Amino acid sequence: MNINVKKLLLTSAGFLNPKIGEEFLELVNKIPKSIKVLFIPTASEYKLENGEEMFYVKESEKELIGLGILKENISWLDINNTSVAGDVNSYDVMYVCGGNTFYLMYHLKNTDFDKKIIKFIDSGKVYVGVSAGSVIAGLDISIASPFDPNDVNLQDMTGLCVTDKIMCPHYQRKEENIINEFENKNNCKVLRLTDNQALEVLGGVSKIIE
Repeated sequence: MNINVKKLLLTSAGFLNPKIGEEFLELVNKIPKSIKVLFIPTASEYKLENGEEMFYVKESEKELIGLGILKENISWLDINNTSVAGDVNSYDVMYVCGGNTFYLMYHLKNTDFDKKIIKFIDSGKVYVGVSAGSVIAGLDISIASPFDPNDVNLQDMTGLCVTDKIMCPHYQRKEENIINEFENKNNCKVLRLTDNQALEVLGGVSKIIE
């Protein structure tokens, strides 16, 4: 019986740490130039609406190309017209960029693309999250409340639940009081990830890459 293994790589800052990029290639287990990526910049489109450039999104694409992935094999998802991306099963990787966590989750749920992401992961394909893209993979996204404005008035804070972790990316010691307060209020444990760390989930096994 062929059982598909869940493959998640949940990062703060993409492949800033080269070890994370190496682990990514091992997870995909294909020649880089043959890897097809569905690239999801939705969270950073919030910044576009607020007059900021998508600098970090472009840097993320450069990192993928730097690993040997062909630019023409990286397809950017338009959340307002998801059908253009075609069959999501034709991709090896979903790469979900950072930005505003609530904006991202609102649009994924509004288009039912959240369900497609879960099916994609359940099929054994690789999911890469950066910042907001990592937070949404967990059980609860309300940990983002002190850091991201909820301008879309998202009410349901349930994440994709493809991991049982609640993640706080870009962790710095100065935020410890905020996170402790969240843990005490919600009776939970938050996984703190610095920009040099990633959570890898392979099947039922999780480990921190640093």
